[in-house]
Amino acid sequence: MSETVLVPVDGSPQSDAALEHALTKFPDADIVALTAVDPVAAGYAAAPGPDTAGYPGEWIEQAHERADGILDDAVEQAAEHDREIETVRVTDRPARAVVDYAEEEGIDQIVIGSHGRTGVTRILLGSVAETVVRRAPCPVTVVR
Repeated sequence: MSETVLVPVDGSPQSDAALEHALTKFPDADIVALTAVDPVAAGYAAAPGPDTAGYPGEWIEQAHERADGILDDAVEQAAEHDREIETVRVTDRPARAVVDYAEEEGIDQIVIGSHGRTGVTRILLGSVAETVVRRAPCPVTVVR
């Protein structure tokens, strides 16, 4: 049975770098790209307007569409390496989604991008990568 590597993706250059790292450093592994739709962030990001007013589920649906686009981009990035990857979209806080998926699926390695925030920004926004490193049930590689 081959090794399975989980790569959280969010459409950022950092997550693209993490996927690139996983594709090149784990050539024989099964790669899973996971994106998490944060229900809290999706709600705050939804601008009131004709498309969202009165339809709370509409902003989650829009967030899911954005997430699916991120996963499509990950599939394209893998194809540039002649690789196929599995994609997973979940609705949960990102760090929790990554750790829970790794535990439930018996993931062997996580490769995650870091935004490199420091100081007040890191305190206010937190660090998904840091939380994953502390809570993951498997080794974690952080790519900057």
